[in-house]
Amino acid sequence: MKDIDVLSVFCGADGRYGNTLGVIREGGHHPDRADRAALAARLAYSETVFVDDPDTGVLDIYREGLRLPFAGHPLVGAAWLLDLETVNPPAGEVWVRQDGEFTWITARPEWAPATTLVQYGSAGEVDALEAPGEGDGGGDGAEDGWLYAWAWEDEAAGRVRARAFWRRGDGEAADASSEDEATGAAALLLTARLGRALNIVQGRGSQLITAPGPDGTVEIGGRVRLLSRR
Repeated sequence: MKDIDVLSVFCGADGRYGNTLGVIREGGHHPDRADRAALAARLAYSETVFVDDPDTGVLDIYREGLRLPFAGHPLVGAAWLLDLETVNPPAGEVWVRQDGEFTWITARPEWAPATTLVQYGSAGEVDALEAPGEGDGGGDGAEDGWLYAWAWEDEAAGRVRARAFWRRGDGEAADASSEDEATGAAALLLTARLGRALNIVQGRGSQLITAPGPDGTVEIGGRVRLLSRR
């Protein structure tokens, strides 16, 4: 196994929090998808990216052993690390730009995985949520998949408080480990639904900035920092 860059993506203004990402720059050393899935499961980062072509940004993304066509924080993190104008996950070409401390990607909402967006009445209600089990989550009726709980902190300013949970459909309740610290794909979906720029604080204090783009695209940006190289 080659070196792994471990990043924190969507950090807060003080550099804390963010979602962990492992990036294996020499993905060719692990060409088999089953091998990649097993390695990603063993590393146990929120997601792991295998870089198949560092010049064109061709990437392969895995979460807990599952291959993903698109995911927000892995693409922001990989774009920051590789310093490219585009990255190319299985879903399609993603444009990248750097703006000061923020790295931005432009993507299509339809690439995001199925997510139930549930609005709560206040940020305090979102903060008080426990990890939901089967069918829980504000009476939305969904039994599994992502639940993105959100509320306005300041609607006029576009400030949002959010948390994201993975709900299991096998009859067992989720636990605290089901919470995702910073979910770019869900932020992309919320921005598309509301049709406006957002400043989202998710999880313990991660920050995601979004804005609607042309032709139904959404731009999402955040801070990235290198945690370690293994």
